[in-house]
Amino acid sequence: MPLEVLVACLFAVVSGVNDGGALLATGLKLSTIKPVVGVLTLVLLTGLVPLVSQQVALTFATRLAAFEGPNATRAMITAVLSAIAVVLVLSHHGRPTSLTLAIVGGLTGAGLGTGLQVSAGSVVLVLAVGLVAPFLGAFASWAATRLLVAVTTSEGLRRWHWAGFILQCIAYASNDGQKMLAIFLIALGSTGPSVSFAAALLFGLGTLYGMPKAGRTLSREIIVSRPLHGVAAELGSGVTVIGCSAAGMPVSMTQAIAGGLIGAGVAQGGGRVRWYAAVKIVVAWLLTLPVTGLLAGFMAFALREIG
Repeated sequence: MPLEVLVACLFAVVSGVNDGGALLATGLKLSTIKPVVGVLTLVLLTGLVPLVSQQVALTFATRLAAFEGPNATRAMITAVLSAIAVVLVLSHHGRPTSLTLAIVGGLTGAGLGTGLQVSAGSVVLVLAVGLVAPFLGAFASWAATRLLVAVTTSEGLRRWHWAGFILQCIAYASNDGQKMLAIFLIALGSTGPSVSFAAALLFGLGTLYGMPKAGRTLSREIIVSRPLHGVAAELGSGVTVIGCSAAGMPVSMTQAIAGGLIGAGVAQGGGRVRWYAAVKIVVAWLLTLPVTGLLAGFMAFALREIG
């Protein structure tokens, strides 16, 4: 199997480790959706939704930099390995971060280091939307919390939980999850049902491995979470990310969920939010993209000089 395909497969597994648990974490306070059912639903939608829309995958693969020609594969491999390295190092030091930010930085840095044409305007636009997304998720979740308190009961919250979870899975599959498809697109030069479902299956395997740790970070560290907060965060982050998908703008689902949990907590009093944990995560976000971009750029430039 070619190296670039192996790297794409590795990236899909790491995406599951980093993202999958975070997607399920918000609803772990409710028993409505069993973890196995949640993982299967997430994997199925991650494979199906890109067959309808691949706008965000194309943004990753074509709008940030022109990944074409003999150096494209080398740049992709450098970008992916740099992104994985930065995410693993930060996670090891208790700084969970966004793999989406890492791959945006990696693709941009590797493109520059390899001499590919990089679109500064597209990079700035993606970064601007990415910075705004957690705040939009927080506001949407704040509004959802107020709505749920007014219109539902504890029993009704279970039905809202299913709606929020499905919405969140669709949002991930239409946006953040398409970074995996983009890497396969660069590696293979094409996409299709077989690629989409292969990436989804590898993502699912990573989710099963990483779910306990990722879930604990979001569901326990950011906020003293209750079922209401988890459901509101699902609804708020889902609406936010789907809106970004419609514009073809990649954003981090984990960032939107984190913002959603904070917004849900603030809706019932800011004292529920563990602000020190939120600051820790924000610092990791701020470090991720520039560090990954510099690492990928340096590695790509060095390989270009050697080869």
